[in-house]
Order: sequence, then C-alpha cells, then structure tokens
Amino acid sequence: MTPSSRVGDTVVALGQNNRVCQVSLGLANGQLGKVFAVMQVPFPELTELRLQLFSDGETPPIAPDSFLGGSAPRLRHFELDGVPFPGLPKLLLSATHLVDLHLSNIPHSGYISPEAMATLLSMLPSLKELVLHFQSPQSHPDWERRRPPPSNRSVIPALIFFEFKGVIEYLEDLVTSIDAPQLDHLNITFFNQIDFDCPRLAQFISRIPILADCDAHMEFDNYTASVRLPSPLKRLAIGISCRDPDWQLSSVAQVCDSCLPPLSTIENLYIEHQYSQLVWKNDAIENALWLELLRPFPVVKNLYLSRDFAPGIVATLQEIVETEVLPRLQNIFVKELAPDDPFQENIEQFVTARQHSGRPIAISVWGYDVYSDVDLDADLDVDLDEDSDVNSDADLDAGSDVDSDADSDADWWRP
Repeated sequence: MTPSSRVGDTVVALGQNNRVCQVSLGLANGQLGKVFAVMQVPFPELTELRLQLFSDGETPPIAPDSFLGGSAPRLRHFELDGVPFPGLPKLLLSATHLVDLHLSNIPHSGYISPEAMATLLSMLPSLKELVLHFQSPQSHPDWERRRPPPSNRSVIPALIFFEFKGVIEYLEDLVTSIDAPQLDHLNITFFNQIDFDCPRLAQFISRIPILADCDAHMEFDNYTASVRLPSPLKRLAIGISCRDPDWQLSSVAQVCDSCLPPLSTIENLYIEHQYSQLVWKNDAIENALWLELLRPFPVVKNLYLSRDFAPGIVATLQEIVETEVLPRLQNIFVKELAPDDPFQENIEQFVTARQHSGRPIAISVWGYDVYSDVDLDADLDVDLDEDSDVNSDADLDAGSDVDSDADSDADWWRP
C-alpha cells in the first residue's frame, strides 16, 4: 500500500527502471495515473508486478499500450485488481515465463475478449494459475459477433488452478478454445442470469480428470448458491450470485444438468445452508425444484441434509417413490434431528413407502449433538436397514474454506 505522502518516493524509485525487480502497490485513481506515467519504459529485471486500485467511484485511468515499454520478458507473477488494461495481451505475449496471472475486479473499460484471452494463454507455456474476475455482467461477448467453436484447441500444459467470475457466455467462448490437462482446481462464479445452459463448459470439464472419486456438496446462503465436487486432491465448484431461494434452487439444478458432465459416479450428496434467517417455505414449487435438483444424481447412495431442508426433500421423494429419481438411495442423514422431532412422523411414512416399493432406506442422525445421551450419527427407530455399511461419521468437508460472501469467492481454493 502506498500512502499519498509517499507517492513521490515511489515514483522516484520506479525511475530506477533497470534495477527494479518487484513492484507491489495499492493506489487511488490519481496515484495510479502517476505510476502509469513513469512505467512507460522497459523494466528488464521485473519479475513480479501487483497493482491494486482503491476505487473512489471515479472512472479509473486505463493502462497505456506503452506500459512497461510493451515488453516484460522476465515477468513471472502479474496481478491487477480493479485496474483496466485492455491492451494486456500484447504486453504478456513477451512474458513467456509467466507463472501466475491474476486479473481481479476487471472493470468494463478493461474488457479483454475471450478470443484474445485464449490466444494469450496459448503463448504462456509456464502458466500455472489463472484468475479472471469481472466486476459486472456488463463485460460479456458481443452477442451478434460470437464465433463458432474453433477446429483446434490450444493446450495450456502447466495450468493447475483456474478461477473465473463473470457471465456464462464468456467462459463458454474461452474454454471451447483451450485444454488444460493438468487442471485440478476449477472455481467458477456466475452472475445471476436466466439461462445456465453451458454445454461447452461441460465438455471442457469432461476433458480434464477432475471428477474422479468426488462427492457433491450443494450449499446455499444469503448471497450465493453453489455446487462443489471435491475429491482428495482436486476441487471443482460452480456458484451463482443470487438471493431468491427458489431461483437459487433452479439455478443449481440447471448447473448440475447442463454445465457439468454426467454425474454418474457420485455416491455421496450433501445439501446444506448457511442462511442468517430461514427463508424456505417447503411448498409445492420448492418440492418440484428439489426434484429437478436431485435428478442428475442416479447412483447416490447416501444423502446428507440440513434439518431445515429435510421436510421438503423427503416430501418430494415420497411423491415419486416409484420413479427413477435417486433409485439407489440407501441412507439419509439429517443434521441435528431430535428423537421427538415432529418431522419423524413424515420420515416414518416415507420409510414405509420405500420399503413397500422394494427400496428400503435407513434414516440416521447426522452430527447430532443436542443431547449427551444420544450418540453422534445414531440410527433412529425408523431404521429398516441395520446392516448398512455406510460410515455414518461422514461430515461436510469441515476443512472447506468456501466463503459464503459473494464478494469473497476469490479465496475459495488457493493452492
């Protein structure tokens, strides 16, 4: 961070351009313009550059094409936060040793097309970490000029971490042009929109080995809804910035159905919330949405539920006992379900219906800690499958560092 009183000293130091190897500055609008002015010459020893804009609501200055003299041959770490630089691809074509590229809070004045970004990535063989966060959905491809998928894709051989925030159409146009065979962390946040149909993203994910041995975690809070697919060594998450509960359910259902490859190997499904105040009505509309949400998981055996979600989901499953939704379900674990909970009557009806259909199911308490004389994850008296071999100590990824604040999604999974 550079206090106003030290901007002059910073400008003087940057004047030693042949000796500077690292630059890390937090600047206001007026300060950023002064730094741009002094950094229009080559910095031949520069390996790390981080510029963060502390916005005051004014339109920020745009980095000129002459920034760094148009060349950065030794640059390895490059980060811009809130700083518009539409000419960035030209500069970084010379940075063939670049390892980390973080472009956060990209204003619309700094928009870089997905085609230009794909071309840039194809020229960065050492790139391991890529962050692209746009400020608003205003930054999107031109609807009338979108191109068909290219015949050949560029391979980004070293990329292991990719984080994106923006509109679906941008990501679709980007990933249809690239392959990332080593990618093991993919974190996506979409702005709220009506249509979440993204087959190109599903194809991109299917080309990387990121879904092996994973569970599915659906999480809802006041600002976002998300589906995470973590495995021991890999992480995939797709979140949507929206607040309406029904729309959250619909959005996640669309994502699971169209933005991901077939989820035909997932046996453990967790559904939780972190709402500050419960907003669910458990009505017919929500029950229908739950059905759409569960449909993409044909081999799930173990379903872990927040107590507040259980009535709606069980009611949904009770209505379709004879259908193929969750046909292999064996166990439902309900978080903090008390023995005298009135919901147990509905559970008993559901268990009986499942037994009569030839698909017996066990209901257990997940993470029960209200009464000291009740064991954690103890089976309730409606358990009809005492021989179940499911490890009831399963928990919801207690080490997860997902932030429920929509503005903090950049830090979900930093290697």
